[in-house]
Formats: sequence, structure tokens, C-alpha cells
Amino acid sequence: MRLLLVAGCWVLARAAEVSFPPAYPPTNDIVLENLVPVKMRDGVTLYADVYRPAKPGKYPVIVSRTPYSTERAPAAYKDAVFYSQRGYVYVLQDVRGRHESEGRWEPFRDDIDDGYDTVEWAARQPWSNGKVGMEGGSYLGQVQWRAASAKPPHLVCIAPRVASVSIYHDWITLNGGWRLAFNFGWGPVRQESRIMQNTGPHGLPGVDAISYERLLWHLPLDTMQKLAGRNAQFYRDWIRHPDYDDYWRKLSVEEIYEQITVPVYTIGGWFDIFSQGTLRGYAGMSRRGGSEAARRGSRMLIGPWGHGASQKFGQIDFGPQALVAEDAATLRFFDYWLKGVDDGISREPPVTLFVMGRNEWRRENEYPLARTQYRKMYFHSGGHANSDRGDGALSWDPPGSDSPPDTYRYDPANPVPSLGGNNCCGAPTVAGPVDQRPIESRHDVLVYTSDFLKEDLEVTGPVKVVLYAASDAVDTDFVAKLVDVFPDGRAINVAEGILRARYREGTDKPKWLEPGKVYEMTIDLVGTSNVFLKGHRVRVDITSSHFPQFDRNLNTGEPFGMSAQMKVATQTIYHAGARASHVLLPVIPSR
Repeated sequence: MRLLLVAGCWVLARAAEVSFPPAYPPTNDIVLENLVPVKMRDGVTLYADVYRPAKPGKYPVIVSRTPYSTERAPAAYKDAVFYSQRGYVYVLQDVRGRHESEGRWEPFRDDIDDGYDTVEWAARQPWSNGKVGMEGGSYLGQVQWRAASAKPPHLVCIAPRVASVSIYHDWITLNGGWRLAFNFGWGPVRQESRIMQNTGPHGLPGVDAISYERLLWHLPLDTMQKLAGRNAQFYRDWIRHPDYDDYWRKLSVEEIYEQITVPVYTIGGWFDIFSQGTLRGYAGMSRRGGSEAARRGSRMLIGPWGHGASQKFGQIDFGPQALVAEDAATLRFFDYWLKGVDDGISREPPVTLFVMGRNEWRRENEYPLARTQYRKMYFHSGGHANSDRGDGALSWDPPGSDSPPDTYRYDPANPVPSLGGNNCCGAPTVAGPVDQRPIESRHDVLVYTSDFLKEDLEVTGPVKVVLYAASDAVDTDFVAKLVDVFPDGRAINVAEGILRARYREGTDKPKWLEPGKVYEMTIDLVGTSNVFLKGHRVRVDITSSHFPQFDRNLNTGEPFGMSAQMKVATQTIYHAGARASHVLLPVIPSR
């Protein structure tokens, strides 16, 4: 269902069924040129494989730049064949210092100039009609944002999938909380191996003598990679820059949306590790894009997925309608912008999102939705919200002035284990929507649960938890999860976030806590689209660790990654009077 504004009033209307047209059949035989040299402005040569229609002529070009090898990534050349068979030249290039390409690779650092030079090289080739787009996912998506910010004259559009827009805020960290499992597994373990062979546990090359799980427990973080036989300078640099400083600011697209003048089609998943990049990328371009075409032409598709489209993720099967052919969706975008094909995409609302709970697709005109009503659900308890056996409650009604606070002890030596959530790529725990009851039984997890819902409650958009909290440590973490409690008792996570307390005023302004002082702290849970169905309950879990998805805050305030010393912290959450801790929900009215 959807709402229409008629005569100044919201009225209920039936939402049009969202359809995803299949890709049209292949129309071309193709030829492949291997190891095509592409000279960069500094003289370094990068190498690409060029897939193009066999019939002579000039075609629009799609560029994809990868650190994962043009020779050893079947998913990459699957896309190359798909597009070239449908009338595009597809340039699949190894980025600087990776596999066939020359130079020294430092993640993310050279992708502005190299992306610009590759786009302009492609536009000059005899098989090119001068119109160039870019596509690809994850790292292959992030490099598109970087190239587009340099404004190559022949770049017409980009289509980043499951991609970051701020390497600091949604890749290396989640708003300051360090993504340990991903950074270590994707970083020195995978990327220091130019050829991925001798694969050990969890698909991590060369990690055989010691398990990945044990590696992640090692302290200090600065020496962890030595146990895996790695010595990546970029990983040491990441650890030495825990704050959002100039080292990271240069890699943030969020600082420079105004410099991007081409339409952007962002595609991602509610449970993807880079969901924040998908959501903020679209919101940023639709508001701040550097041209009218960029603002009006940008689009977003987000499903109930992890790091790529699927029908089932975690422990939830969202039905066959959840699985969408991403290449077919992107093909329509490229056909419109690079071939001038009027396939109807320009007349569709720009946002297509999957509403979990009802398990249906819906088109919207913006994100966040204009009709959102931001409503507070308040924490309540008698001072014993610890675990799902405690007395924690959620209510639309604010608590009284005499509601006692809740306390728990956070011990970095015994952290709350990661269970589901927004993770991928080498992590040793399952990602996605997963029953949280195994960890909700712990005393160091506060559990606040609403009454059974008497009607459906749709929550679509950004979610935040506002805590009034104190700690006896100078620094610590607070983790929040939004959970859908089913009638059978299953407690399925739908959104999550973390706040490193030193960053409560911003990731560029670290400030220690004064032990015992109460602070207002906001935890960003990024976003979701979920209908809490009638008979379900809304739950918020609060704790101080999510390991190994995020590193353990050792609570000491010692330099990040350099110490093995730990302190047990006592955490206090207030929810009375002016200190009314709550979750701020983006509620979509049903009538």
C-alpha cells in the first residue's frame, strides 16, 4: 500500500506492482583482446581485457576497474560478456599494482587519476562512440565514485553496486567503530596475496597454521598481521589513523558530491556491509549532485540482501520476488544514458526498495521518504533490563522521573559475539538477519521490548538510538540493534550500529569521557525498511561489543591498536525524565 497527497490529506492507495523487466537476449558475437596497455599520466601502464562486439563499428563503452584480477574473477568477466553481447565495449582493467598492471598498489589512493585517464583513453579508441559509463561492485564500485569526482569529459554515468562513499565511515569503520574482521580479512590477508591460492580457513589464502578466529583475538592489533605472515604498510597506516583526519578525508565522496555531475545508479542491500554507502550515495547525489541531470537522473535499488542479490540471506527467506537480476536492472540505466533508448526508466520513481516483513518491492520518489513520521519509542525498566529475561520494555509513552537506570559490566576479555548483521568477505560469523536469542541471554546485553503490536508498523528510513549513558572508563563502545520479535519468539535483527564514545561529538573530534558523567550519545543504525507485523514486537538491544565484526574497545584510552591492556567497564543507561533514552523510528503512516 502507499499514500497519496490529495487535497492536502494523505489517503491510502494501492501500490502499483513493481516489475523488473528481464534483459533482452544477446545480439552480438564478441571478440576479446587480452592485456591491452593503457598508459597513465605518470607513465605507468595498466592492463585491461577489452570485450567488444565482433561487428565493426563504434559503440558506447563500459569501464570496470578491479583489484581482484581480470584473469581470475569469473563474476567480473561474466559482466563483461553480458554487456558486450548487448552492444557495449567492456573494458575490464586491473588497477594499479594489481596482477597484470604496473605500479605500486595502495588501496583507494590512485583511483581518481587512474580512473579519469582510463575513461578518457576508452573514449578515444576507434571502437568507441565517445560515451563512457562505469560499473562494478564493492571496490569496483568505489573506484567509480572516485573517477566521477574528477569529471572526465566523456563519462556519462556510473553504476556502483554495494559500494562505499566514505572509506573511513562505511568501509574501515562504521562511524568510528573499527571493522576488525573485514579490515583484516580483506586487507593484509587477502590483498597481500597477488595470486589467490593456498587457501586456508574461510577462503583466506595462506592462513593454515593458525585459525582465523584465533588471529582475531590477538592483541595488540598493530602486530596481528605478523601472525598471518603479512606486512602490509596500508594496514599499519589504517591503524595509525583511527580518527577521521586528512588521511581519510581525501578518500571521502561525501565531502564532494557537488563535483559529480553524472547520474549515479546505486545498488545495495539492507544487510550489506556498505549499506550506508548505498543509502548516503543516493541521498547525497539527489540533493547535492553537481548538475540537474545528476540530481534528477540518479537512482537507487536496495533489497533484503548482503553483498549481492539473493532470495535468502542469514536465516530469512524473503521469497523468490526478492531475487533481482542486477545486470538487467543496470542494463536499462546504461541503455537510456549511453544509447538513448527510451525504455521507461526515466518515468519511474527513482527509488526502488524492498519492504521486509511484507516482503514486497515498492517505488518511491525520494529517500528518506517525505511522508516519514519520526517517532520515539522509549526505554523502560525497573533497573533490571539485563538479558531477554529482564524487565526492559519499549513504549511510545515517555518514562516517569523515577525510572531507575540499567547497568551492566563490559569485559573486553569476554565480548558479546557477532551474530548476524552487516558483514561480509572473510568474516568468521554468519551475516544478515539471524535470531539474536543466543546473545540476548547474556547479562551484559540490555533488552527492551514493546508489547505485541495491535497493527502493522512500517519502519523505513534512517534509524537512530539516543542513549543517556555513563561509564567508569575514559573510552568505551555502545552497540545497538533494532530487532523484530516474531510470535514464535525468534528475534531477528533488522538494523544495527555502533558508537565509540570518544566520537560522540564527531569522528574528527575525539574526546575522552569523564568517568561517571552522563552524556547524550546518538548511535546511527544506518537504515532499514521493515514492517513489524501485527502480533510481532519491537525490540532494541544495547551492549558494548560486537566481536569480531568490530574490534574490542579495551576501555583504557591508550593509543588505538597499540596496547593489549584491558579494563572492565561498568556501563549505566538512564531512561528517566530528561534523560529518556529511546530509539527514533522512521514510521511510515498506514492511513
